[in-house]
Amino acid sequence: MPCFVMTGVRFLHTADWQLGMRRHYLDEDALPRFAQARIEAIRTIAELARAENTMFVSVCGDVWESNQLSPRVVGRALEALSTIPCPVYLLPGNHDPLDSGSVYRSPAFAGTPSNVHVIETRSPVTVAPDVEIFGAPWRSKTVRRDLVSEACAELEPMRTGVRICLGHGIVDELAPNRNDPAAISRRAMDAALADGRVHYFALGDRHSTTRVAERIGYSGSPEPTDYDEVDSGNVVVVDLSRDACTARAVRTAKWRFLRETFELSSIEDVADTSRRLLQLQHKDTTILKLTLKGSLSLGAKAQLDANLEQARALFAALEIWERHTDLVVLPDRLDLESLGLSGFARAALDELREAVSRGGEGAGVARDALALLYRLAARGVS
Repeated sequence: MPCFVMTGVRFLHTADWQLGMRRHYLDEDALPRFAQARIEAIRTIAELARAENTMFVSVCGDVWESNQLSPRVVGRALEALSTIPCPVYLLPGNHDPLDSGSVYRSPAFAGTPSNVHVIETRSPVTVAPDVEIFGAPWRSKTVRRDLVSEACAELEPMRTGVRICLGHGIVDELAPNRNDPAAISRRAMDAALADGRVHYFALGDRHSTTRVAERIGYSGSPEPTDYDEVDSGNVVVVDLSRDACTARAVRTAKWRFLRETFELSSIEDVADTSRRLLQLQHKDTTILKLTLKGSLSLGAKAQLDANLEQARALFAALEIWERHTDLVVLPDRLDLESLGLSGFARAALDELREAVSRGGEGAGVARDALALLYRLAARGVS
């Protein structure tokens, strides 16, 4: 039986599944596992819905990464959705708008499980006595107006029971541009809450779990999607009545995005960096971006490159954040003597050293080439 709390309702609030998402830095081994984790998140949500005895699940936009998905992605997702033991309401967002090419209108979506419903209009839907939901679906990838406020303006206050709004977009007080005409008006939401037209705003688009107000919140994405997210990887259990509201985040993520910065000035620092990378847990589901700063000799830089090459085999992905990296390679006398180069190779070495010393746009490329030359020559000597 559905769970009622203080003559109200308990439901799951989630959003931004972005099924079918790809990331260019994931290789042929990691990408399928990354995609599978998003399907498994649906099954985790099913288990949570069963454990929490929720009345329904709301997915507030960007269920899909785009409207151009393979039938396989859609079919596997629908099969996972069928395991959720209560109705599921999907709101089209900016990634998966309800346009003529929408995934929701595709042949692959024809086999939709009976518990899955797409919010195609703004009309309220009765999910139980005294419990209504309504949504503001996107019909194109870009909009120039506040869809949520428009939908609220069409409603009359409820005399009894509760009504939940499913919305997608950025609240104006959180938007980089508060004058964006598509931003959701906080003032309009507060007015709808005050006069009883709405009792909770379940929002999507912001991938980090965010409580805007007692009855306004973002669930965040159930699996992280990028480095900038502060608190993604959750779904939210909402207990709602006319008199009270609680929203509780539950962790669902298996993957993570990490940024690490290393200051390097010696071969000891290189060894310490390697140790710290190896100590990180769950490497196969960790996407790591490194910022490297400082200066190293050719030998130390070559060792660093070798260590990072080995680490890449352990992590789901390991990138160098070039825009923020400032690592200078300074060949010392021992570097040059140990190579024992002559002829053409020595001429190339001298040319690269000169390019590094001149600085400018080509210095970074010259440093990398110098480090590579050192590694190749060192292998030849050994």
